[in-house]
Amino acid sequence: MAIQAAAAAVILSLAVGAAVCRAQTPYMPVERPAPGETVCGAPICGVEFLAPAFLKLEALEAPGGGRVHILQIGDSHTAGDQISGRVRSRMQARFGRGGRGILPPGLPYAGYAPRQVMIATTGTRYLPAPLAAGGTRVSMGLAGGQGRLETGDHLSITVDPGVPLTSVGVCGQAGPDRGGLQIIPDIGLPRTIAFRRDLAGPLCAGIDLSPGGAGLTLVAVDAPVVLDDVRLWSDAGLSLSNLGVVGSTLMDLDGRDAATVDAQLQTDPPDLILLAYGVNEGFDGGLDIVAYERALRDRIAGLRQAVPDAAIMILGAPDGLRRTSPSAGPQPWSQSCGAQGEWQTPPNLALVRDVQRRVSEDLGVAFWDWYGRMGGACSADRLAGGPEPLMRGDRVHFTAAGAEWIGDVFADDLMSGYDGWRAGRTGGD
Repeated sequence: MAIQAAAAAVILSLAVGAAVCRAQTPYMPVERPAPGETVCGAPICGVEFLAPAFLKLEALEAPGGGRVHILQIGDSHTAGDQISGRVRSRMQARFGRGGRGILPPGLPYAGYAPRQVMIATTGTRYLPAPLAAGGTRVSMGLAGGQGRLETGDHLSITVDPGVPLTSVGVCGQAGPDRGGLQIIPDIGLPRTIAFRRDLAGPLCAGIDLSPGGAGLTLVAVDAPVVLDDVRLWSDAGLSLSNLGVVGSTLMDLDGRDAATVDAQLQTDPPDLILLAYGVNEGFDGGLDIVAYERALRDRIAGLRQAVPDAAIMILGAPDGLRRTSPSAGPQPWSQSCGAQGEWQTPPNLALVRDVQRRVSEDLGVAFWDWYGRMGGACSADRLAGGPEPLMRGDRVHFTAAGAEWIGDVFADDLMSGYDGWRAGRTGGD
């Protein structure tokens, strides 16, 4: 028995030692794939069309600074803020933190977790805009939803440590039956923005905050308040606002209220607008590609009319796949991916990208070939199958690691485009 006990002790000691060795093994990060080639052979196609935004970035690097506002509008890739959040942090590390930017007024979906800020609500309801292209217009703006606060309802915002906050703004719907929105900062005295007006319509307003604050609470007083967005700024630097709606398409913007959108765009005009749609259109087997092209051209024309000084860039639709039944076999009209060809590319995705690229050339807007940069055909399957997957199992959405990777690729492309433009202006200095 003594011999057996001793042997057991040795085995236990070896097991513990092995566990300790495993715990001490350093983590070796998985090497990220290199960005793929683009349809135009350059990181950004038509990079010269970003000159108006590059001029503003150049001013940030000169004494006196200023602010640059990037606005990204899109679908779930934008709504989640993982990719846009990575781009924001990279750009702000170079050009300064200009504030978190524009946010939806509340919690647009379960699990909403925007970067650099925490949102909490008490009683506030969030009403999403209908995803119905060409449907009845509703008095909702670019955020694709509204926060509705009954009297006494709260919407609380806390920024992360180190994120500057020097002013707050809101856009909402004024009218004779509306109340006041009291803004209670954690440092300084409360202020109230009155939404009760004789005439109904959009209203955007803001207040300056005492330095050093890290949070505030919005409270409806006297009567209900309807908000279309919340805006968090600092005095100088770069901000990137992401306004995305899960499941949305470019055509859904036709259902937004034009007066509300114009008020939002003109109150804090963006210097660069990123249009990040296309996946949901590409997965729509009944897509009218002619109507889609018309909508894209109309949307760009409308943005140029509202903010004529802004540069515009289309983020081309990334790769996306849908699983097919093994019994169906390969489809002749679609790219087959996966070991058994069980993943297929919806054919309209390629048509959407072709339209996006052609319209960008015709109208003089920049184009980022997301599909090419992530690796082209079947890249969604390859990125999902690595030792540290960069795409989720659905072959449509990125993992946290994947969002960081593709966000780095886009940020690098944007900043290298700026550096090349600046070198051309200064002779390489």
